[in-house]
Amino acid sequence: MNINQLVKDKKLKNDDIVSFTARVRTNRAGKSVGFLVVNDGSTILDLQIVYKDSLKNFAELSQLRISSVININGKILLTPEKEQKLEVQASEIEILSSASLDYPLQKKEHSLEFLREISHLRPRTKTFQSIFKIRSSAAFAIHKFFQEDGFVYVNSPIITENDAEGAGESFIVTTLDNGDYPKDFFGKKACLTVSGQLNAEAYAQAFKKVYTFGPTFRAENSNTSKHAAEFWMIEPEVAFEDLKYNIDLIENMVKYVINYIFEVCKEELEFCDSNLENGLIDKLNLVRNSNFEKITYTEAIKILQDAVKNNHEFEESDIKFGLDLGTEHERFICEKHFKRPIFITDYPKEIKAFYMKLNPDDKTVAATDLLVPGIGELVGGSQREDDFDKLSKRCKDLGIDTDSLSWYNDLRKYGYYKSAGFGLGFERLIMYITGAGNIRDVIPFPRTPKNLLF
Repeated sequence: MNINQLVKDKKLKNDDIVSFTARVRTNRAGKSVGFLVVNDGSTILDLQIVYKDSLKNFAELSQLRISSVININGKILLTPEKEQKLEVQASEIEILSSASLDYPLQKKEHSLEFLREISHLRPRTKTFQSIFKIRSSAAFAIHKFFQEDGFVYVNSPIITENDAEGAGESFIVTTLDNGDYPKDFFGKKACLTVSGQLNAEAYAQAFKKVYTFGPTFRAENSNTSKHAAEFWMIEPEVAFEDLKYNIDLIENMVKYVINYIFEVCKEELEFCDSNLENGLIDKLNLVRNSNFEKITYTEAIKILQDAVKNNHEFEESDIKFGLDLGTEHERFICEKHFKRPIFITDYPKEIKAFYMKLNPDDKTVAATDLLVPGIGELVGGSQREDDFDKLSKRCKDLGIDTDSLSWYNDLRKYGYYKSAGFGLGFERLIMYITGAGNIRDVIPFPRTPKNLLF
């Protein structure tokens, strides 16, 4: 039996016998009676254990340190009048492992910065128990959503020769010291993937609906709260569909995941609301209960220009067509103007990736970003360019090596009728759902510049 089963079992009665193993959170010992607060990881809810001097090892238990592991045998005492609805009166406590005196997580406030230095121990705290339980449940919800909708899960390669975004910020994979790539393991330059999208497009043409969900890597020398060198991406791709279908898919998926978290992580959400972001539950309720708005990029620019005329101040106030919207612009549109999530579509081609479908105006592409209150952009997607000549020209205009992308471009020559998909940074979603302010706090062992601990 575990603590989660105990605290949620409505059939338990006074004097029911229970036995379980748990870790000590606190120990308050008196002369003849002591109180242990324990947790076993099955829930963030703790359980109080009452132990008395009738136990043969009472003196040893009185000195028991935080994080020690014990096995408890005892009787249930229901306490419906208290915040904790039950406790256990111990008849026997066996000490399985005693924690040393220098255990760093003592009963006091610890900063998130300090906890990042002990990432191997921080999941024992309520904060990180909550975050990583939500992360696990959200990952399951994503798979569940796509699998129930007939998507095929595709494992895209980790090692590749393609930089899908054309950003040039990839990690090189090599067995050599001199960069002589023709003599290297693969006979050419190889890198860690920045996206599984291009590979997903190939499989979508075979299965219609596919998705990838795996680690991606960016060699950005950035120490902001939003960037990590290793993170996970969800990238579905659907053949024979357009941007409208893509927008509906994004909205349905985001709502599905949030609803699932409300269903299975109630205590964790409440903890995050109280300790990480006050108003978190209200924010998430707004998302899952709203009809998402849709406007074009041109309409968004007009909204921002009107805001400037009405004396709203932006750090970047030169609002004109071609502006790559910043977080301040995105948040104004969805938080102040519409007060709900919103899709912006039809961005200028100059600020979007090479593979996005060119609109008939020859100025914009069939792309969309989902903006949500609290952070701005959450999801980015597009309909893909299906014309071989246009795609090849776009690559050349941007200086992208078409030789390494020949297999991708050639898909257009072998029966390619529409395709659409999107990318969602999993950690960005978890930050949004938990209220965590730093990406380092939603990855079990974060990889950032000059940081390769654990």
